[in-house]
Amino acid sequence: MSLIQRGLNLVNHVQNTVQNTVDKAQNTVSNVGNTVRQGVEQGGRKLGQFVDGFEDQVAQKAGFVGDLLGGNKADLVHDGKLVGAGGQTFAPGTPLSQIPGVTPKDNPNPSETILYVNGIGDTKDKQFGSLQQIADTTGAKIIGVHNATEGMVADVAQCVKDKLDKGTNPAVDTMADTIYAELKAGRSVHVMGHSQGGLILSRALGDVANRLRIEDGLSQADAEKLLGKVNVETFGAAAGKYPDGPNYVHYVNDKDLVPTMFGLGDGDSPLDFTRDAGRGAVVHHYEYGDGMSGTHRLDQAYLPFRVPFDEARAGQF
Repeated sequence: MSLIQRGLNLVNHVQNTVQNTVDKAQNTVSNVGNTVRQGVEQGGRKLGQFVDGFEDQVAQKAGFVGDLLGGNKADLVHDGKLVGAGGQTFAPGTPLSQIPGVTPKDNPNPSETILYVNGIGDTKDKQFGSLQQIADTTGAKIIGVHNATEGMVADVAQCVKDKLDKGTNPAVDTMADTIYAELKAGRSVHVMGHSQGGLILSRALGDVANRLRIEDGLSQADAEKLLGKVNVETFGAAAGKYPDGPNYVHYVNDKDLVPTMFGLGDGDSPLDFTRDAGRGAVVHHYEYGDGMSGTHRLDQAYLPFRVPFDEARAGQF
């Protein structure tokens, strides 16, 4: 069995185990309420011991269990949609010129438009909050490509499939179609992605490259030349490889486990030879935070360290 297959099996095993455990915990709470924990022998341990304190979490934070196991299915109606001003959503394929984007608070008419795709766990409304933060930081009009959440377990499983370029992801399709349409219209494109959003960008750009070669008959060199009209910024991305052609700036907080373990690494790993930031990419390494406290947050660990794109490409951080 390959390492990848073992990884997929592990994800399935974790999902099934968590589902079974939570079901049993919820049944216990329903049957005995707050008066008694019913001891049930399970593998040599009592269920009451195993879920000690957990049933209170279920009662007080019922939404957590739902989010973990897929309770955010209401957000799926927005999967792959474009998000603009006021959190409005627009169908994939809507021309960017027809979407009122999120603008900086001090500039209602910016000259540049940036597409942003979010990472795991973000609802449409949470992504909208990030769009405003990005607009204020960059001075550009921001349009979101929504990567819907189904709960943490399902989101992580989708990340694995994105890593393997398997299955469908509406956010990948929308991003790829939008980039392709803009390039075919002769326009340049500026895109951003955080966390799984970096994976989505990597996959979408690969799809665009294939489409240019297969559908349009371009040589690899010509496809890469056209992709040179795409500017890409990633923040704490979980992708370790990107296709050649676009102009890349990757931000990696070396205290953040997501990019250092699953993305481009910390620049000092024996596995770095397996990673590819894209030809000519600028990878900006720095350190912020400690442990899991804020080291992966877009608003804390990444946007404050972002500089204008041309400066970043010149290494002027």
